[in-house]
Amino acid sequence: MIARVWRGWTTPENADAYQRVVTGRVLPDIAARDLPGYRGAYLLRRATEDGDVEFSTIMLFGSLDDVRAFTGDDYAVAHVPPEARAVLARFDERSAHYDLILTPEESMTPPTR
Repeated sequence: MIARVWRGWTTPENADAYQRVVTGRVLPDIAARDLPGYRGAYLLRRATEDGDVEFSTIMLFGSLDDVRAFTGDDYAVAHVPPEARAVLARFDERSAHYDLILTPEESMTPPTR
């Protein structure tokens, strides 16, 4: 499995608006595309020491080919729709991709002896 990780930053005043855009439109629209291998997403939020609000998305896909079905051949390019861009102060232009080694469920399973 592949974890696609991306970050964007807003002002505190725009943070709730950005969160509504992502949870109410962006992620549901992606899910509605019924992409092969798309396994859902996490949305993380935190206040930074600089006074901004940072958001991270972690999207899960079965393979890099499944990511390409979402983004195209340049699979690292960020997917930031105009309504999200309107309330972001800045964002990563490219996403990072990681092989998923251990899931939360697996980390809670006692080791076998």
